[in-house]
Amino acid sequence: MVSAADDGRGARHAARMARKKAIVDQRIAEAQDARGILLVNTGNGKGKSSAAFGLVARALGHGLRVAVIQFVKSRSDTGEEGFFRCQPGVVWHVMGEGFTWETQDQARDARAAQAAWAVAQGYLADPAIGLVVLDELTYAFKYGWLELDPVLATLARRPQAQHVVVTGRAAPLGLVGAADTVSEVGLVKHAFQAGVRAMPGMEF
Repeated sequence: MVSAADDGRGARHAARMARKKAIVDQRIAEAQDARGILLVNTGNGKGKSSAAFGLVARALGHGLRVAVIQFVKSRSDTGEEGFFRCQPGVVWHVMGEGFTWETQDQARDARAAQAAWAVAQGYLADPAIGLVVLDELTYAFKYGWLELDPVLATLARRPQAQHVVVTGRAAPLGLVGAADTVSEVGLVKHAFQAGVRAMPGMEF
């Protein structure tokens, strides 16, 4: 048997949800633009690239063609590359020289980033590519390998329906301002801090 108090809580909940639904429905009705999105995943936490690769799967599920360009990573044994290279509709470029503290060569890192950007520009001009992932591109700005303004100009000229995801820490304010959606991934704790080594299927 429902008590009067329970019945009152139920009625109040239903009224709140009805008001919320009206607001959400209005916002959905007002969102009429259909165009490519520039999304930035930044912040110090784990998961920026992983989230981008989740969008690769989503894009493939809708029949979009995808290009992935990695600006820092140099290894080709990651789980995501091993999986997505087997999928039709994906092109994958590992073009980095590795972590800067390992390379210790600013000029070489800059050349690698500039070569990666040259490849990326081809895909950013191709209307047949529905999603471009520029993995760890933000480091190219942080270390001065690329200038921000020409990159933003190229992103602005891309095909109207093309989506782009940029990942990496310390996204510059100009990139954040140009983006449609920005997610900042925060760090609460990380297994590495407790002495756990990078594990396949989790870190690579």
